[in-house]
Amino acid sequence: MSDYRIPTLPKTPKAGKKDVLLVANGDLRQSANQKCWAAQEAMEQDLAQAVSSCGYNLVRAHPYKKSDKHGFIGSQREGMDVFARMVDPNARLIVAEAVWQYSHHILHGLLEHQGPLATIANWSGTWPGLVGMLNLNGSLTKAKVKYSTLWSEDFGEAGFRSKLQQWLDRGQVRHRTNHVVPLSKVKVGSAERKLGEALAAQLRREKAIMGIFDEGCMGMYNAIIQDELLNPLGVYKERLSQSALYYESTQVSDREAKGVRRWMEDKGLQFRTGRNEATDLTDAQILMQCKMYIAALRIADDYGCQLIGIQYQQGLKDLMPASDLVEGTLNNSRRPPVKSRDGRRVLYRGQPLPHFNEVDECAGLDALMTFRTHKAMGQPVETTLHDVRWGDWDQSGTTDQYVWVLLISGSVPPAHFTGGWKGASSERQPAMYFPKGGGTLKGISKPGEIVWSRIFVDGNQLKMDLGRAGVVKLPAEETERRWQATTPQWPIMHAVTYGVSRDQFMARHKANHIQVVYAKGAEDADRALMAKASMAQAMGMTVSLCGTKKNGQSWT
Repeated sequence: MSDYRIPTLPKTPKAGKKDVLLVANGDLRQSANQKCWAAQEAMEQDLAQAVSSCGYNLVRAHPYKKSDKHGFIGSQREGMDVFARMVDPNARLIVAEAVWQYSHHILHGLLEHQGPLATIANWSGTWPGLVGMLNLNGSLTKAKVKYSTLWSEDFGEAGFRSKLQQWLDRGQVRHRTNHVVPLSKVKVGSAERKLGEALAAQLRREKAIMGIFDEGCMGMYNAIIQDELLNPLGVYKERLSQSALYYESTQVSDREAKGVRRWMEDKGLQFRTGRNEATDLTDAQILMQCKMYIAALRIADDYGCQLIGIQYQQGLKDLMPASDLVEGTLNNSRRPPVKSRDGRRVLYRGQPLPHFNEVDECAGLDALMTFRTHKAMGQPVETTLHDVRWGDWDQSGTTDQYVWVLLISGSVPPAHFTGGWKGASSERQPAMYFPKGGGTLKGISKPGEIVWSRIFVDGNQLKMDLGRAGVVKLPAEETERRWQATTPQWPIMHAVTYGVSRDQFMARHKANHIQVVYAKGAEDADRALMAKASMAQAMGMTVSLCGTKKNGQSWT
C-alpha cells in the first residue's frame, strides 16, 4: 500500500448569522495603497456604523498590515490566501472600495463565493473608489457573478440605509433602470441605419487590426474582449510587447523627438517643467515621450494597425516616462507629422491613430466604430475614453443640472479642449503612480454636444449602451474645485447626461470607462448616435439607448 501525502485543505472560519464580512481590495503599487489607506479606513468606519444600525456586524476578513502600513489586498496571491483561509464562502460579503483596485486580486474568490455579495463605494472624488467599484462591477458582469451594488456620499443617509437593509435581509438590492430602451424598440432613420449596416459589412469584409501593447492592464478583466467575440466582427488583435515599444523609442533620434516638441509648442502647448526628476516634469522626460510617440506610430504602421492601446502603467512605468502625452496626441487629427522609417510617407496623415487608454479593448472597439461613423458623416472624429471619476451639483450657480466629472488619467485629444492645443498644458504625472514622471495632456473640455457610449461583455455576449450628453462651461473657480477634489494634473470634462440621473447611471453602467465624442450640434449628435447604434446592432451586439435627447424627447 502506497503512503501518499494527502494534502489538508485550509479551514475557513465560519461567520455568525449576523456577521457581514468585508474585503478591501487595493492597488498593486505599494505607494498608492499607503497614501490612500486613510480614506479607506474612514469609509470602513462609516460603513460599520451603517451595518450596525441595520442589526448586523461588519467584520474585516483580513487584517491591517503594520509592516505595509495599509489594510488592502495588494496582489492576486494575497487575495487567494485571504479567500482560502479567512472568508466563509457562504457568508454575506461586502467589497468596500474608496480607492482604485485591481479586480484580479479578488475575482477568483468572488467567482466561487456562495453567499450574498455587494460592492460598495463612497461617493468621493479624492481617490477613485467609484472608478474601482465600476471596474469590479464590469468584471463581475463579464464573469457571470451575481452581485448587488451600492454607493453614497453619506452612509448615514436614510436612502442608503434602506437599500443596505434590503441587501442584508434579502441578499440582493435592485435599482431602477427605466431609462434604458432596447434599440429594437426605437425607430431608426433609414439613412443612419443603412450607413451603420454598410460600415459593419465593410469591417467584416476588410477587417481591422487592434494593436495591443500587453493585455490586462491594472487587473481590468472587464477590458479584455475574448477573441471568439471580437473576431466575428472583423477585428483581430496584434499582440505587441511593451518591451518592443521601449526598444523602438530608444532608436528614435533626439533630432526627431525635439521636432515633435517644437511642433507642439508652436501650436500652443505649455509644458510645466522643473529640474527635479523625482517631482517635476523635466526636459529629458518630455524628450522620451516624444520618442515614444514616433515609435508608436512606426510600430502601428509595421503591423498595419488601425488602432492601438498602450498598457500605460505596469511595466513601462519603471522604464520610461508615462505614455499620456503620446496617447492624447495620437487621438488628434492635428498632430506632429511622423515619417515612415524610409522617410517616404507621413504615417496616418491628417487623421488620428485611435488609441485606447489602458488597453481597454471595449473602448478600443468603440473608438474604431466611432472614428468610422463620424468620418462617414462629416462629424468630428476625435474620440477618447474617460474615467467616470465622480460627480457633484454645480456650486457656482451656472447650472441646476447634475454635472459629472469625467477625468481620464492623463490625456485626451486637444481637439476636445477649449482653445485646442492653445488650451492645453502638460504637467508631471503624480510620483506615486509614475516614478519616471512624464507629462499629461491637460485641458478643459469645450462646451458642446457629445455622444457617450460603452461596449461591455455580459456573460458571453457583447453589448453596447449609448446616450447623449452636453458638456457645460463652468467658472474657473468651480473647475478648480473639482480638479482639486480629484487629480488636477489630468484633463477634465464637465458632462450633463440627458435623461439619466446619477443613480440611474451607476445602476446600469458596467465599466470604469466611458467613451465620448463631439458632434457639430444636437441633431448631428442624435444622428451619429443612431448610426453607431445601427452599426453595433449589425455587428451582432445587443444595443440599448439610455436617457433622452437634449430636449427631453424619448428615443421611442
